[in-house]
Amino acid sequence: MSTPRRLPQLIAARAAATPTTVALREKQLGVWRQITWAEYDTRRRVVAHALAALGVGVGDRVGVLSENRCEWLYADLGALSLRAASVGFYPTSPAAEVEHLLTDSGVKVLVVEDQEQLDKAVAVWDRCPALETIVYLDGRGLADYTDERLLSWEQLYERGTAHLADNPDLLDEIASGTSDDDLATLVYTSGTTGPPKGAMLTVANIDFFLAKAGEGIGLFTTIPSERDVTLSYLPLCHVAERAFTVWYNAGHGVVVHFAESFDTISADLAEVQPTVFFGVPRVWEKMQATVESKMASASPMKRLTWRVSRRIGDRVATQRLDHGGSHTLGSRLWYSIAWVLVFRALRERLGLRRVRTALSAAAPISPEVLRFFLAMGVQVTEAYGMTENTALASSTRPGRQRLGTVGEVLDGIGLRLDPQTQEIQTRHAGNFAGYWGNPAATAEAFTEDGWLRTGDLGEWVGDSHLRLIGRSKDIMITAGGKNISPAELENELKTSPFVNEAVVIGDARPYLTALIAIDYDVVADWASRHNLQYTTYHDLSGKPEVVELIRAAVLSCNDKFARVEHIRKFRMLRKELDHEDGELTATRKVKRAAMITAYDSLIGDMYANTTDHAGGDLQSVHTEKADA
Repeated sequence: MSTPRRLPQLIAARAAATPTTVALREKQLGVWRQITWAEYDTRRRVVAHALAALGVGVGDRVGVLSENRCEWLYADLGALSLRAASVGFYPTSPAAEVEHLLTDSGVKVLVVEDQEQLDKAVAVWDRCPALETIVYLDGRGLADYTDERLLSWEQLYERGTAHLADNPDLLDEIASGTSDDDLATLVYTSGTTGPPKGAMLTVANIDFFLAKAGEGIGLFTTIPSERDVTLSYLPLCHVAERAFTVWYNAGHGVVVHFAESFDTISADLAEVQPTVFFGVPRVWEKMQATVESKMASASPMKRLTWRVSRRIGDRVATQRLDHGGSHTLGSRLWYSIAWVLVFRALRERLGLRRVRTALSAAAPISPEVLRFFLAMGVQVTEAYGMTENTALASSTRPGRQRLGTVGEVLDGIGLRLDPQTQEIQTRHAGNFAGYWGNPAATAEAFTEDGWLRTGDLGEWVGDSHLRLIGRSKDIMITAGGKNISPAELENELKTSPFVNEAVVIGDARPYLTALIAIDYDVVADWASRHNLQYTTYHDLSGKPEVVELIRAAVLSCNDKFARVEHIRKFRMLRKELDHEDGELTATRKVKRAAMITAYDSLIGDMYANTTDHAGGDLQSVHTEKADA
């Protein structure tokens, strides 16, 4: 492998070689604005000097609490230029979580987006002794904020310009001392089982990741290049989004677009038409649910055309899956018909017309969702990795797709299954350096012989494909002694467009039950088409007609599993799950333990043979079906 180069050096090299080529685009007041490599490199250097003027040096930490935007990258790369480390914060994090990350990481300078984010930091500032300066990007509403430790982005940039003029060789001198073991970034875990922990990713970790991408494997099924276009919309604190937005941009020239706001993502996606699109499973599930909901309310002629195209698409998907995902002559001919009828316009509307690399990662996804997109011509690749191994473990290879698996182990990656527990373990140059300030957790993360313990359980399918079973901590053992992975059931439930979240319960219980949250937009559309009156989410989710809708989804799920894995009862959640309420992580993963505690009464109701809450007892239905 080549000698590691930090990301700032890669940007500088691109600025020197192709100064006028577009590196980034951001949308302001409805207009896309271009940032060239020369402009990117200049701003990166100025911000680095500004941070140096504020006292940031080798080994310090710089935090960013903001939605995705160009300044996120300038701060990230500016810190790296000083051999300091960046720390990303989720914009949805409540003040208490912000305080934990600030105190745990010892952030010295924090960049925040606006008044909302600034207020979180200011509220806990006195309890964060390492935090010396906060820089805000948007000054609206901040006229009354007089703390001298606050700086606007414009003031920061002025300091950086002056410091650069006085110290023109500083960054080159610092870069000459770069070490493989330098801390590049702290990526905090989602905190499903406790307070988030800071995973330490080094220069060598990121260099190895980029080397894998350069081989045309990893998160990309083809080698990324300057002709690729992507939209940055998932939080940059997430390791996969950091890879697509920052690492692939610097390392391979992928052009990044920043949406104007989170609310405009759908419109921006349709405008950008990315060649590369990454989505966590919930993004793909939501996109499928939206398509099916819109088609259900379309005109009779459009519904007919959609049904015909779907039938053709299903045939195409079957033929492609029989050949590892690759097209045959027959599948191309059939697809061309559906392309003209529906799929060309549909993919244009979704923003997927030009996509050549589509990826799902970060959590298991139902094969039915992947088949849905394959039918419309979008081959979504499943990949497996985690923050602690720099997102490198396995991926679907071209021509070797096998639904229900996360592909095959990547070249140069060590991966094994523990013979006793079936835990997936990895060993390669992407394995992280440990958890920041937590030697006990670091020691627990590795086996005695140096393999990373992922906490995920897997099994081999065929000779080389890896299938995820679930998280070891989530495996339930029923009162009857049956081991069950709730993730498989939950993913199947979420293939229904009406189900947004599902939590299956059954550990040490006589049978399985579920807490279910509806997809409000889809169910609301269904209700309007069926003249069902409602007022709020709470009201809609409790309607008998909606309960019956979900009952059908649960029964459909049960039909695909063995009888011992059937969900016998369910209850409707009467509010949308929320990160601030402690029910979801910032990456929208359900906190199972928190849910079981918060909804103890609903769970108790299901095991007490009462029906005081919206839901249902499905046992009699199963019995009747079995007898029939």
